[in-house]
Amino acid sequence: MVEVDPDFIQAPEHTRKPNVIEAENIPVIDLSPILDNNIEKDHLVFDELVKKIGSACKEWGFFQVINHGVPLESRERIISVGKKFFGQKMEEKKKVRRDLVNFMGYYESELTKNVRDWKEVFDYTFQEPTLIPASLDPDDKEVTHLYNRWPEYPPEMRETIQEYAQHMKKLAIKIMELIAASLGLPPKRFNDFFKDELTWMRLNHYPPCPNPDVVLGCGRHKDTNALTVLAEDEVSGLEVKRKFDGEWVLVKPLPNAYIINLGEIIQVWSNDTYESLEHRVKLNTEKARLSYPFFLYPAHYTIMEPLKELINDENPPKYKPYNLGKFVVTKKRSNFMKLDAENIQTEHFKIT
Repeated sequence: MVEVDPDFIQAPEHTRKPNVIEAENIPVIDLSPILDNNIEKDHLVFDELVKKIGSACKEWGFFQVINHGVPLESRERIISVGKKFFGQKMEEKKKVRRDLVNFMGYYESELTKNVRDWKEVFDYTFQEPTLIPASLDPDDKEVTHLYNRWPEYPPEMRETIQEYAQHMKKLAIKIMELIAASLGLPPKRFNDFFKDELTWMRLNHYPPCPNPDVVLGCGRHKDTNALTVLAEDEVSGLEVKRKFDGEWVLVKPLPNAYIINLGEIIQVWSNDTYESLEHRVKLNTEKARLSYPFFLYPAHYTIMEPLKELINDENPPKYKPYNLGKFVVTKKRSNFMKLDAENIQTEHFKIT
């Protein structure tokens, strides 16, 4: 699908370490005690679960959850429609290709600014329409309405994805409540941020690659959202840069588990109490890989800054306020054109 650029082979930031190890010790957390809607029903069980979540967030920034309440058949259906959609001819997939105006839909690696990621994706917005700023002008109050592009085949794709996304949202909010409690906040402290959300979901397809040592399925990055809930098929590929020693470790997917990744929004809200970690995706020479991340985002009008409850004279704010919508639209548009200004990163708002 993608030719390997000889200049890319020498790119130092993508040079693969030979000592990637399998991360057997990434925390695995059982969520069965909180499957009902009242997560504080049993205080002892709840407190123990909060402690485990806090430890995983502090030490890793990644963890897996089991017994999460998402029906197995819903997950199996999303895998099925993903295989059907990506298995089509390219001209069929391109009928729902994304563009500069609407970021939702299909795209393949050749459309990115730098042909370095070996993958193709289908993006879906959770709330339709999703509202984002119409321009980068901070004084412009106009918003753009994003709508989903649905392919003709497979015909069940729209219903399947919409049903699956509802399960993902419910799970993500439960985990956010546990994270809030682990920070000493009321469990529902974050919930209002997600009423007019920018949340979206992606289907990733990584074809087999003849040169997996010189090209990545997805380059090293941090997620800029609040929380990512990731499902994978049986082909492993996710690597995490371990916090305590900087080593890249391969995450071994557990059957029917979800991998949870803290995004940079939680890092900002927590004033660096929790950190979002770098991760990347390695490729397989023989097998295609499918993954299904759900990216939880607040509303576009959210002003991102450390929560007031978590700052004081001894722990002053470490980030300047910024508008989430302007931040997101800048990063999305950078996929299509070279902007006059440097593509912004969360670290640019760090107070030094």
